Amino acid sequence: MRRHHYLYGRNRYLSSPAVLTCLGVAHREIAATQARQLGLLDPGGPGSWTHPDLTRLLHADGKVISPLFSGRLGDERVDQRTGAVHQVRYEPDASLHFEGGGTPAFGTKFVLIAARSAGTRGRIILDVAWVPVKEQEAAVAIQCFARLRPLVPGAQGVIYDTALRGVHHQTLLRELGLLPINRVSGSAAPSKEPRSARGRYERTIHIEDRPILLGDGSVRILRLLARGGAIGLEGSTDGSHEFVELRRLRTLRFQDKSGLYRWYNQCALPDTHGGGTVMVRLQANGIDEGREFNRTEHVRAIPPGDPDFKRLYGRRSDAESINRGLEDSLYLRRAHSVGHARQHVNLLGYALMVNSLALHEHRQRQRLASAA
Repeated sequence: MRRHHYLYGRNRYLSSPAVLTCLGVAHREIAATQARQLGLLDPGGPGSWTHPDLTRLLHADGKVISPLFSGRLGDERVDQRTGAVHQVRYEPDASLHFEGGGTPAFGTKFVLIAARSAGTRGRIILDVAWVPVKEQEAAVAIQCFARLRPLVPGAQGVIYDTALRGVHHQTLLRELGLLPINRVSGSAAPSKEPRSARGRYERTIHIEDRPILLGDGSVRILRLLARGGAIGLEGSTDGSHEFVELRRLRTLRFQDKSGLYRWYNQCALPDTHGGGTVMVRLQANGIDEGREFNRTEHVRAIPPGDPDFKRLYGRRSDAESINRGLEDSLYLRRAHSVGHARQHVNLLGYALMVNSLALHEHRQRQRLASAA
């Protein structure tokens, strides 16, 4: 095969929407099988809803690929020989996106979803999807999780950045039965200083009021609050009010006959509130909608203060590692081709290489272990 054969096959057949859709379906099925061979996303594997295991989590992120040409639509050049004016070469599918921290990036954006083991090169890229319009990354990611869900029944949750908002958390919890693990989107602390120098400001939101029965038979109303994703109460110290985070004991998932899921956190109450426990719903329902309260925007099953959060959310750095590895595979860190369809084919090839290496390394370790 020569280069012109490859270019003809890619541009004429592989980039066809129908063929590209079939390639995506085949890749997801094969990648899910490879992940199970590595011991990932196993329905009978370790972990629980209270303490999810890293081998049963999906992690994803958006990646903006710099275009092959730096020109943009409307940029023109003059032919010095003929004097004719021509449109310079440009990337028609590129647009301006904003990455973490508000950093602008111009190019074509894709979402990559993966899982990984603890071994060397233990990463499996499960899905790749183009983000057609800026600021739609989270919606595209949810579509990917939805089509992957039947292929990975052992998945327990999703690790993502704050691009996932309340509406996306509701879909993950209620419809897909997956536990989202990320931070609440915070705002900058009120100040006249630049936003980057103000630090993070956590709002305290009223969730609901719950009556509890005390040991003496009396009833007390609990005013449940949320701050930074954590569930807590309002405490008083020397006349000032402070947020008291409740310790999470268990996270529970129930499936209705309709196929939808219900999630609850069982939290321990302090001795000042009678001890015992309280069950707090994690997904929104009709009551929340009636009072226009976006519960999933402010409440997290595993908040940053929970002992499990650091262990789990640290896996998000692997998504950044995927992005860096992809960049290193690009000549001058620019796309190999023009147009999102051709770039999608290139990304599927990259995923095929990564997954094949992961499977090869896994089999090598198994052979060495058998020989030993």
